[in-house]
Amino acid sequence: MAQQPQAAMAYDEYGRPFIIVREQGRKTRTHGLEAIKSHILAARTVSNIVRTSLGPRGLDKILISPDGEITVTNDGATILGQMEVEHQIAKLLVQLSRSQDDEIGDGTTGVVVLAGALLEQSEELLDRGIHPMRIADGFERACAVAVQELDRIADEVEFSVENTENLLKTAMTSLGSKIVSKDHRHFAQMAVDAVMAVADLQRKDVPFDMIKVTGKLGGSLADTTLVKGVVIDKDMSHPQMPRSVRDAKIAILTCPFEPPRPKTKHKLDISSVEEYRKLQAYERSKFEDMIKRVKDAGANLVICQWGFDDEANSLLMANDLPAVRWVGGPEIELIAIATQGRIVPRFEDLSAEKLGKAGIVREISFGTTRDKMIVIEECANSKAVTILVRGSNKMIVDEAKRALHDAICVVRNLVVNNRVVYGGGAAEISCSLAVSKAADEIPSIEQYAMRAFASALDAIPLALAENSGLSPIETLAEVKSRQVMEGNSKLGIDCNGRGENDMKKQFVYDPLISKRQQYLLATQMVRAILKIDDVITAGTMDE
Repeated sequence: MAQQPQAAMAYDEYGRPFIIVREQGRKTRTHGLEAIKSHILAARTVSNIVRTSLGPRGLDKILISPDGEITVTNDGATILGQMEVEHQIAKLLVQLSRSQDDEIGDGTTGVVVLAGALLEQSEELLDRGIHPMRIADGFERACAVAVQELDRIADEVEFSVENTENLLKTAMTSLGSKIVSKDHRHFAQMAVDAVMAVADLQRKDVPFDMIKVTGKLGGSLADTTLVKGVVIDKDMSHPQMPRSVRDAKIAILTCPFEPPRPKTKHKLDISSVEEYRKLQAYERSKFEDMIKRVKDAGANLVICQWGFDDEANSLLMANDLPAVRWVGGPEIELIAIATQGRIVPRFEDLSAEKLGKAGIVREISFGTTRDKMIVIEECANSKAVTILVRGSNKMIVDEAKRALHDAICVVRNLVVNNRVVYGGGAAEISCSLAVSKAADEIPSIEQYAMRAFASALDAIPLALAENSGLSPIETLAEVKSRQVMEGNSKLGIDCNGRGENDMKKQFVYDPLISKRQQYLLATQMVRAILKIDDVITAGTMDE
């Protein structure tokens, strides 16, 4: 068969030629059951990737970016966020884990595993000829039963500023599966202390922007410290400036230490030595005026968002005025909040009331390197805290920061709502039993979907048992029968081999709002996927 021409010549009514180019893209279309099954396959593939990283014995993934940067993590949101997924449904799963991370901060792996298990179960129901919308309706009903069961089995944990033991145990559960698990009590304590330092317990609110997590290479994870103040990765602008300033009165400036310049494009012609000297004297007088204004306001430390040249630096040094330059916008704002100072955009606006106050500002150095950081402590507003993470390489520091973020989120969730369910798959097994029981009372076809939902909930304890090196089906069957026989919803998978299945005695806690959000998000997304029966893709350009 002869190949069609790529273009054809034609003429308009005036005889002018123009070219008609044949459509270069071919649309592809999949529809009906075939489309739904291709979606389920894509979602299961993504779900299986993160499944092995679930639980305290879960394995890590190594992700290599296009420019060769290495990330080692078992955080579901990070794994999926850095994967280059092309399939449209796989992208939905990535967004699902991100929304769990944004809303709750933990449980990102669990929500993807649950969504994958629900889609796997729905494939079997589709093969039996059940309509996708009836499956989705059954899942919705089952989810409502499961959330109701979570409310029933949830316990309240008591805590106060003095007694944070329960918060500590919940944070340790979150950190148990992370790279920092060897020091997880130390990290959990820092997460709890950080949240309790900034939390408003009356309003049940935790301002996250008051907690800064920063990292520095060198040392070990055990050297990670909580600083009641602000840490910035800068040093004093002149090597001869004092290394520490007590009773600091800080001028926080967003204007540069340099003479004013016209806003428009300009050119300055200097034709003689006298003119050059005049310019030099003008610049110097401007610098001296700026420094005088700072000194007159009563400041003994300058923190500036911009840089300044050597002349300004030497004048600051000569006037005994320590300075830190090139401090970024978010850090400037945090320093202003912590020291209760005002950010000043012009030297003319500087006054004593606008200065920030801190007990001590000091420069610390690390090991044999010349790396230095500025620590601002004993601030006027004691609610700002910084966690300085140390580690032997960038990969470990980054993963420790992610682990701390999860732990801080878990503690924050408990401050907002202090109800917990028990981990180790105990809550899933209990909800699975409740959904199975409710399914037997439903006369319509939705009961099949509800039983499938119960089977999907079992995917979490099965994955936990498998990742812990146990026999998954045998372990699940044993724990499930014990939950029914003993009527104890706290029995779960003994991942760490301690010989105790009671998760309350093992102190394995999960915040109720985290677990509830997992069920609701996974069910919503599965419903959305089951409703799609037609995929039309615009074809790529022909070569």
